[in-house]
Amino acid sequence: MRERAAWARKGEDVENAADTKATWLDGEKIEKILASCSQENAAKVRDVLARGKELKGLSLQDVAVLMGISSPELTSELYLAAKAVKEEIYGNRIVLFAPLYISNLCSNECLYCAFRKSNRAVSRRALNMAEIAEETRVILRQGHKRVLMVAGESYPGSGIDYVLDAIDAIYDVREGESCIRRVNVNLAPLSVDDFRSLKEHSIGTFQLFQETYHRPTYRQMHLSGPKSDLDWRASSFDRAMLAGIDDVGMGLLYGLYDWRYETLALMQHIAHLEERFGVGCHTISVPRIEPAVGSDLASSPPHAVSDRDFLKLVAILRLAVPYTGIIMSTRESAAIRSLTLELGVSQISAGSRTNPGGYSEESQFEAAQFQLGDHRSLAEVVQDLGAHGFIPSFCTGCYRLGRTGKDFMDLAKPGLIKAKCAPNALSTFEEYLLDYATDEARLAGEGAIAATLSGMEERTRRVSEKLLDKVRSGQRDVYC
Repeated sequence: MRERAAWARKGEDVENAADTKATWLDGEKIEKILASCSQENAAKVRDVLARGKELKGLSLQDVAVLMGISSPELTSELYLAAKAVKEEIYGNRIVLFAPLYISNLCSNECLYCAFRKSNRAVSRRALNMAEIAEETRVILRQGHKRVLMVAGESYPGSGIDYVLDAIDAIYDVREGESCIRRVNVNLAPLSVDDFRSLKEHSIGTFQLFQETYHRPTYRQMHLSGPKSDLDWRASSFDRAMLAGIDDVGMGLLYGLYDWRYETLALMQHIAHLEERFGVGCHTISVPRIEPAVGSDLASSPPHAVSDRDFLKLVAILRLAVPYTGIIMSTRESAAIRSLTLELGVSQISAGSRTNPGGYSEESQFEAAQFQLGDHRSLAEVVQDLGAHGFIPSFCTGCYRLGRTGKDFMDLAKPGLIKAKCAPNALSTFEEYLLDYATDEARLAGEGAIAATLSGMEERTRRVSEKLLDKVRSGQRDVYC
């Protein structure tokens, strides 16, 4: 109980049971829906795909129908529908970011994670503020402008103040004229009061992975620590939104339980937030379990997701929640990541390190949370994206102009946000090409920019060209 009180102070600012209990999670309903859609039905599948292309989202029943797809023909139709939806909403933009691990200390006992409390095989470390600043400088030298700050679920010394000081330390760093323009965070569940403190420190997105929504599996995987309480974790976004944080990112760890059940539960979670707060999540992360030091389970997931099913679930999510960003981490190989870009992924990490100190010193598997699948540098990822016609985006304009939560969705759903995102993506990409890229990458990138401009409607093209001219004349951090 003392550990619980130190972490969360659950009694504070609780307005009703929805702030601490996942009453919306209905496992029995999910099982019934899955049982009713266990066989492929071509007519139903095509009907759902047609609705999905209307950009209005899908119901739980619709999603389950798509999960039943097994034939190559219908799989291909699913992929084509997902690609069409992604291109309609996101165009050829791919947002880039870097994870910044500040600590691997943890008070939880999660069987799949290298950071779990009892794991003596992992090398423990919590960075001090000077070390966090140095990590930030290295990330800036690569060309990143957006970071996802990650910490194990235990903080040294001053508790939440360590996190707040770390955010400030990242924002304070200057590398020449360059700085991190937005810090997103992946942190343990907090009380409403602590979420308010987090908001006051100008975070972008608050991200939290539920890991699994299946209660029996959750109990089996989380043996002790604050994280062993599924309800407290699953209600975190309620408290975040009560505190004024309207930009949240959900995530699962695919491989702990049936991916179909987990995805429908995720949809229930989104629906709950939309009903209560008028807006769901801004992003969804879809990591699969990867090997982790000191975890046998991580090397042999109980419900491993095949590449075929993994690609299918990405495509289904794009149709189910068309305006929600889908994040693909460097857990996956470069080949898989490339395929998912065509099916719905809109954000990727690049040049990642998952151990504290991994950028300024070296990447150490014995201190990392999991094994990487894509070891390419940011420069290599950017060059590959440009060569394939994508526009790498380092934009943070929406965060700083208040286009988050419902305000963002109100612009996204009628298609108005593209007039902001497209020019901002081009200007930040041009900035990267001029300041960091090799000659080869710059050539490929300028070609991608020219091709993108030629396909724009006139007004958006004029705005884009004005921003590009400003960057080329020496201005930085221009956006609309």
